[in-house]
Amino acid sequence: MTIRTRFAPSPTGYLHIGGARTALFSWLYARRHGGTFILRIEDTDVERSTVESVNAILEGMTWLGLDYDEGPFYQSQRFDRYRDAIGQLMAEGKAYKCYCSKERLDALREEQMARKEKPRYDGLCRHRKDQPEGAPYVVRFRNPTDGAVVVDDMIRGRVVFQNTELDDLIISRSDGTPTYNFVVVVDDFDMKITHVIRGDDHLNNTPRQINILKAMGAEPPKYAHVPMILGEDGARLSKRHGAVSVMQYRDDGFLPEALLNYLVRLGWSHGDQEIFTLDEMFKLFDINNVNHSASSFNASKLLWLNQHYIKSSDPAHVAHHLSIHMGALGIDPTQGPSLVDVVTAQRERAKTLVEMAQNSVFFYRDFADYDPAATKHLTVDARPALEELRARFSALSGWQAEPLHAVVQETAEKLGLKLGKVAQPLRVAVTGGTVSPPIDVTLALLGRNKTLARLDRALSYIAIKSEAGGA
Repeated sequence: MTIRTRFAPSPTGYLHIGGARTALFSWLYARRHGGTFILRIEDTDVERSTVESVNAILEGMTWLGLDYDEGPFYQSQRFDRYRDAIGQLMAEGKAYKCYCSKERLDALREEQMARKEKPRYDGLCRHRKDQPEGAPYVVRFRNPTDGAVVVDDMIRGRVVFQNTELDDLIISRSDGTPTYNFVVVVDDFDMKITHVIRGDDHLNNTPRQINILKAMGAEPPKYAHVPMILGEDGARLSKRHGAVSVMQYRDDGFLPEALLNYLVRLGWSHGDQEIFTLDEMFKLFDINNVNHSASSFNASKLLWLNQHYIKSSDPAHVAHHLSIHMGALGIDPTQGPSLVDVVTAQRERAKTLVEMAQNSVFFYRDFADYDPAATKHLTVDARPALEELRARFSALSGWQAEPLHAVVQETAEKLGLKLGKVAQPLRVAVTGGTVSPPIDVTLALLGRNKTLARLDRALSYIAIKSEAGGA
């Protein structure tokens, strides 16, 4: 049997974290078993489905690297197929027209609730022979009235549903549009889905869908219902917990592999291992080992993983993702040092790419002002060192980190100063602040012209400050 899984989001918003984890689990299961991963857009809710949401889902999948083998398929383009399937069930006596009015159904519901019964359709039209001309109707599936539906869930284990607890589901509305539970069944049947991995909020839909599949003569797929994700306060993850959209994490400076690594560990583990490459995920992930209890989202853990991937990933890969954050700050990375070199210099000092971008602006654009906390290093006492550095730098034939470091070292020795008393005023002069990569690396990336111009600016600042009576 060829494994065929699917991810089937509704395009009524962004790709959220819970959906991304479900997609990841489905993708990994297919990849591990040499199967096929399918993307299906469930857009039958015409009023709520939007092109923007479809694009947000596709963008999120692309950013995460969850490539699909077939699709995307759109349910809105398959209405003729759904109507044919409904017609076939009706012709075989497995579905029927229901003429019950909304008022009757509302009254029935109230009566059942008053008797503390589970609200369900009472089957009035199940054996009805007459068909009132012109009267509106829905189509209901004729659910079995005895026996049970057994779901051997790959995560939750065996779950049994009595057919007496299931009423006759509406599979076509009065306007002729098919309902969610029906179109999902037809799609899974037509697309030969072997394994359905989805959120556990769909568990109660499963027995209904299995009964419809059996009525269509199909073998139901295997099901795995993934537990929900909770916020750190124990409530279901929502907007109030912060970013829940996949693309928001991109915008906040996370690498996609950090988010994938974090999501795969939400409910699944392999010993005490925390960090997984994609190859390791392919080899080790097993849906049967997913925990059946809810998982809590830990933002600090994700941040730790992101920092790990920034530090350990190929700098060219990090630079590719960093470029959009530089662009967001109005920086053209081609007008300055190589972004790959900047990543190599900065990767030990940033937890997110947003932080790295903000810390790297000075390489490409002159800063407006010195950090107020850093001006204590630009005093008349620092002037001799800065003047000496400027003269020596301008005389250098090359501009590499090693000779630049030698100049700083020799200047400190000549003036009888500790290295920090030379390097820190220099750092403030060329970066505007007190934090940067090692000063020789910083100077090498900054380049001769910017370094000399900024030393001139710092010396001018010290002179003006001195004349005004400053230290």
